[in-house]
Amino acid sequence: MRDGALRAGERLPSSRALAGLLGVSRTVVTEAYQQLYAEGWLDGRHGSGTYVADVHTGDGSPARPAEPRPAPDADSYPPLHAPDAGLIDLRPGRPWVMAYDTAAWRRAWRAAGDLPMSAWPDLYGDPLLREALADHLRRARAVPAGPGNVLITRGTGNGLDLLAATLLEPGDRVGVEEPGYRAARRVFASRGAEIVPCPVDADGLIVDGLPAGLRMIYTTPAHQFPTGGRLPIPRRERLLAWARATGAIVVEDDYDAEFRYDVAPLPALYGLGPEHVVLLGTLSKSLSPDVGVGWLVAGRPLLDRIARTRKELADRTSGPVQRAVAVLLDRGDLDRHLRRMRLEYARRREAVVAALGPWTKGDTAGLHVLAELPEHVVPEVVAGARERGVLVDTTIRHHHGPPRVHGLVVGYGSAALHDVRQGCGIVRSLLDHALQKP
Repeated sequence: MRDGALRAGERLPSSRALAGLLGVSRTVVTEAYQQLYAEGWLDGRHGSGTYVADVHTGDGSPARPAEPRPAPDADSYPPLHAPDAGLIDLRPGRPWVMAYDTAAWRRAWRAAGDLPMSAWPDLYGDPLLREALADHLRRARAVPAGPGNVLITRGTGNGLDLLAATLLEPGDRVGVEEPGYRAARRVFASRGAEIVPCPVDADGLIVDGLPAGLRMIYTTPAHQFPTGGRLPIPRRERLLAWARATGAIVVEDDYDAEFRYDVAPLPALYGLGPEHVVLLGTLSKSLSPDVGVGWLVAGRPLLDRIARTRKELADRTSGPVQRAVAVLLDRGDLDRHLRRMRLEYARRREAVVAALGPWTKGDTAGLHVLAELPEHVVPEVVAGARERGVLVDTTIRHHHGPPRVHGLVVGYGSAALHDVRQGCGIVRSLLDHALQKP
């Protein structure tokens, strides 16, 4: 499809016919089709069949795969402190840290302690961790990068600040999704950038008609924060075509892409255009914000510039922690943890959807959903929930300008399953009451 051998609008065989042709189980074909639907490669037409989506870049030719080539950390938002005892916290931004295999963590620390300390820490990060992360990202996120493309950070906020300090001059225009991750706006603004809101819809960033003069654009394509959309392949291709034409850098925040509940995690945008994309990731959602380890993936020339900036800022990530995380990856402990947590979060996500289903959006991935509501209902529900011991977030906090999207951002990462059910039941009763008013 990318090379044009299968063209937009062309009908594909039925799953039964293709399974017979290839001599494989129909389940294999069905799951492959589902993955391609999720990534935006295919369109389904009820009663008609399966068709190739328009995956062209907008310049008349199909996109081809590219060849592989000190600010406070903001990962903990929100909340920055634990809620009062007895409250059910359904705000987004925190994982469930009680389920981690503490024995595996202790083993990793013991193994890390056997390695010698370094008098001159590597500016790019621990070589063992960079190699382990490159392998993990290739397997889990289809990222065509080697250890030489990976720089270890303290988290997404730290990575954003290093990138901004390296590339931005005061007054440079930076596009940020609207609504979007407000901590990213704060980091860019702290470096003197002009923040330019870029609207999103149900599928994520609206690529057509991006503002002129952007030096950089920040996006969350796997699970848009906070609306939950996933950027389909046609838009990804057009975004990369725009970056090639303008010379702007696309900053891809992969903050919770490990957790997807309909199909396998979607390939990273970086894999389609590594020369134009910088990929940011963190362990704060998959493991714990306390770990303080993230990564930045980019082409080597840019990575070298960022490393020089890091040296000037005397910025570094804890060496012992890096070595412990490398052991977790090398022994497969982190992968096993992620598999367990997908099942755990899937149960909580089902509880949220069961309670708030008519209003939920973006529920196929991540650790939160959006409940889009009439504007006048939101303050009443938030206040009523707080009186009954339930904390929820709103979309208002995530806009740079006047709110375009109204509703609740309901997180299910940090609350136990029974608390998620109870809290969402309270929110649902408040919604029903508020919506019945004339």
